Amino acid sequence: MDNYFLRFEHRKPPKAVPYHMGLELLFQFVATVLLVIGAWYIYWRWTDALNWQALWFAIPLVMAETCAYIGTVLFVCNLWKTKDTPRQAPPQWLRECVADPNPPQRKIKVDVFFPTYDEEPELVELSLRDAKRMRYPHQIDIQIYLLDDGRRQSMRELAQRMGVGYITRDNNVGFKAGNMRHAMSQTSGDFIVICDADTRPLPTLLEHTLGYFRDPNVAWVQTPQWFFDLPSGTRLTRIWRKRWGKIGGRCAKWIERIYGPVVIGRDPFANDPTMFYDVIQRRRNWLNASFCCGAGSIHRREAVMEAALRAYAEQIEKQHSEMEKKVRKMTGERQVDQSVSAHLKTSALLDTELTPYKFHVSEDIYTSMVLHGDPTRNWRSVFHPQIESKMLSPQDLQTWTVQRFKYSGGTIDIALHDNVLKRKGMSFGQKLMYFATAWGNFAALWNIVFLLSPIIYFATSIAPVSAYDSAFYLHFLPFIICSEITMMLGTWGVAGFSGKTNYLAFFPVNLRALWTVLRGEKISFPATPKSRQDGQFYHLVWAQIAIVVLSIGSMGFAWAAYWGGFWGHYAVGGLVLNSFWVANNVIAMKGMIKAASWQPRIPKKPWYPIQYEQEDLENLNKSRAHKEMSHEL
Repeated sequence: MDNYFLRFEHRKPPKAVPYHMGLELLFQFVATVLLVIGAWYIYWRWTDALNWQALWFAIPLVMAETCAYIGTVLFVCNLWKTKDTPRQAPPQWLRECVADPNPPQRKIKVDVFFPTYDEEPELVELSLRDAKRMRYPHQIDIQIYLLDDGRRQSMRELAQRMGVGYITRDNNVGFKAGNMRHAMSQTSGDFIVICDADTRPLPTLLEHTLGYFRDPNVAWVQTPQWFFDLPSGTRLTRIWRKRWGKIGGRCAKWIERIYGPVVIGRDPFANDPTMFYDVIQRRRNWLNASFCCGAGSIHRREAVMEAALRAYAEQIEKQHSEMEKKVRKMTGERQVDQSVSAHLKTSALLDTELTPYKFHVSEDIYTSMVLHGDPTRNWRSVFHPQIESKMLSPQDLQTWTVQRFKYSGGTIDIALHDNVLKRKGMSFGQKLMYFATAWGNFAALWNIVFLLSPIIYFATSIAPVSAYDSAFYLHFLPFIICSEITMMLGTWGVAGFSGKTNYLAFFPVNLRALWTVLRGEKISFPATPKSRQDGQFYHLVWAQIAIVVLSIGSMGFAWAAYWGGFWGHYAVGGLVLNSFWVANNVIAMKGMIKAASWQPRIPKKPWYPIQYEQEDLENLNKSRAHKEMSHEL
């Protein structure tokens, strides 16, 4: 097993971004201005700025801009307000967490699930060790279970050695969701902690989260996922000072004052989930719309079972309705006989299995939708902003691609086959946030237009707008400048540039996921690899490479044609604007292309035996980290 992450063991999790009311009010003001200016710009684009001689080019671009503006509206709604749920004292007895007028007089039971399939025992053992170190101020019953879908003797022996429960089954139906469904039938905890095989809980996980369940309507609590093994990188100020002296250092310092700390080489795959958790998920608390993301979440068993029963009933009704339609089509009758209808419903009952977790690649978000939409219970979700566990990040582009393909495909599949806007029981705000999640996964459809548009202009000299004149810049510049300021204020304290560029470069994976779902194929379930896959992965970024080559090549051709006068009728304003556009696109593609050959620095010393106690391992890592730092200096 790669031991690259050993030198990061000493890292402490970062704190949540502090809340500032003044900054939030400023963001809300600027965001409101942005939405007004954006609507004005989009209206002008449709009514006064189309190139009627090239509608084949003008219409796709203005449609892409409109879709992007809708995404901006959804993003602003998501970021509108920060409303953290107040943390409460950890409960001692189960009666403090239920609404039952005659609550059971007993201790709280907590089950901790570690689903595994093919992960290495050494990696899983680190997770189990950390789980056993979780503390709690009261006496509660904590049971840790290793859920082995690989049916391996090594995992059985690991569970026995670690003193944790071992649960396996004779098939892999439903993969991770099926694994957890089977485990729930073998356990009885009041609350369930979901971990991945590489999720290493911090000692405070239960102490800091179970207090939320004093509210009997809280169904689950999601904590941020933290990849502790991301390369540390180098600050922009240090790089520029080294290259260009004091002047370069001062320029970099001013840039960081505007955009926040800029670290080069820190996150080759834009894996840092801070933007998603500390901004997007956290800001959904005010709408009760933060959804479950799997690892690092704590669930109320009662809520999970109620979601399963509700989904079970919905599935039976849907299947029964489809069977009746087939019968009516075959017989030509307008209505099915009651006895036949009853028989069909019985058949649907026998064919449908009760599953606490939906057999779906995105079982976590699907379960969240079911619970938020339950009309009989006012189930609440809580996003806890403090990091309570650490995980390993994808260490190669192939693993990253598999992971993102599953996320995107699963969300698109839910959006196309279970329209959240038609779900009953959800509030308007909840529907809006789930719709925003789905909308973001369709963004490749308009992002590909944004990537190809400057290439088309440079190659043909045909503009998608009526003219690159003062009227165009009067409408365009206020919108784009206000958009950047709004993004900066809304994500203050979080490095958002890499995530934004990665979002643009994500288009090939996103398009493949969309095409897979539209063809009716299922998104695969297999677990994301936890160890680095060897090799170079340039075949995975051929589309990004093509965009870079075509963008730079066409730009060079257009400028040469303009100065030489041998092709087309270019406008200086169009050349300048599209050149900046190309620069943005190339920077976005560059990160993904570079990631195709990135490799972590593996320590030369071999993996240390796992029988080391955690304290010894931490001391060993601190010593090694100190030596490496001294060597680098």
